[in-house]
Amino acid sequence: MLIALLVTLSAAFSLMSMPAMADEVNVDEYDNSVIGNVKLNSEPLEGVTLTISGGGYEAEVQTDVDGQWKVGVPDGDEFTVTLDENTLPEGIAVIDEEDDTPNVKEAMIGPSGSTVTNFFIGRGERNVVNFFDQLVERLVNGLNFGLMLGLAAIGISLVYGTTGLSNFAHAEMVTFGAVMALIVSVDLGWPIWLAIPIAVLLSAGFGWSLDAGLWKPLRKKGVGIVQLMIVSIGLSLALRYTFQYFRGGGTEQLPGSDSPNIPLFGSVSLSQTNMISMVVSTVVIVIFAWWLVKTKIGKATRAVSDNPSLAAASGIDVDQVVRVVWILAAAMAGLAGVLWAYFRPGIRWDMGAQILLLVFAAVTLGGLGTAFGALVGSIIVGILVETSSLFIPSDLKYVGALVVLIVILLFRPQGILGRKERIG
Repeated sequence: MLIALLVTLSAAFSLMSMPAMADEVNVDEYDNSVIGNVKLNSEPLEGVTLTISGGGYEAEVQTDVDGQWKVGVPDGDEFTVTLDENTLPEGIAVIDEEDDTPNVKEAMIGPSGSTVTNFFIGRGERNVVNFFDQLVERLVNGLNFGLMLGLAAIGISLVYGTTGLSNFAHAEMVTFGAVMALIVSVDLGWPIWLAIPIAVLLSAGFGWSLDAGLWKPLRKKGVGIVQLMIVSIGLSLALRYTFQYFRGGGTEQLPGSDSPNIPLFGSVSLSQTNMISMVVSTVVIVIFAWWLVKTKIGKATRAVSDNPSLAAASGIDVDQVVRVVWILAAAMAGLAGVLWAYFRPGIRWDMGAQILLLVFAAVTLGGLGTAFGALVGSIIVGILVETSSLFIPSDLKYVGALVVLIVILLFRPQGILGRKERIG
């Protein structure tokens, strides 16, 4: 039922990326290429000049009628793409509040031999938005971010609740889902509405293989929790640099990542991908909550998370429950990775590590080992991260969420929905 739902809801992604022939330069001379498009509110901009340089190589290209371009480049990892703002229509500029030179971007060539570099174009004049409208806009974005964060946090919380392990490799499960969607949709050329469910299934299989090949044998040998945590850190580093080795250090985009924003109310506007992301996150979380509360295996999971020894004495197959938890945690992390790739936007080899600390913060804030607590903590962290940039520099917005986490734990160490533990 979940896979069918994912297929239905993610089908809209495929409507946002129709291929078109770009203005091509040196593509017959070199095997590698840098491609991209320039659009203003989903409308292509023709005749915009871009310069691609690096390693002594330099080429100039102009966007075609569809706003697209493609440049062949020699062997090498790093190139600089510079958009000539003088070729933009009057009153139009490259917009990025967090970048002093938004018209200059670094392009990293991955193993696929190509990379995508897109530019966000907007009106050059500054629009003044009152504080209330900004707050509402950040609250909506924070809710979207929190729901996506919740998918990853619920899985890591269940793993902790059933095994006691703080799995640092969960970040790479997030990256794995995004990378699999990229391979299926971009490298293999399959439609994105099919690539997303396949990526989730592959992520679930990845979780099963990790438990069957690594975690279960270590549990049976009686390896302690601290040692297991150290293993998870090593596994995280190994997987992270494996992704970098095969995909390179650049940022790659999923189809539909440049979908236009749609005005909703006031100053609030969301892209089609963000709206689909919120719907998918909400529906998946509701289905998971129903599974956890109503199904037999869900009730067994809650029992094992509450007291593994008592659950085993009651006849519950703890190993089977743990295996199911690893599969579900990996599947939800993989879906979170796809949604995170659209929210950033882009896929990088270390994208999961960028939100790992926030995931741990959400789990700790909501209450260790409680799935519903992880969801509540994720929404709070997501909203705090997005709204804090109204008061502090955007570079410090993640720090603000962690400060609030520390303050709350000073008054309620067990978290919002956690239980007090007896000591001694």
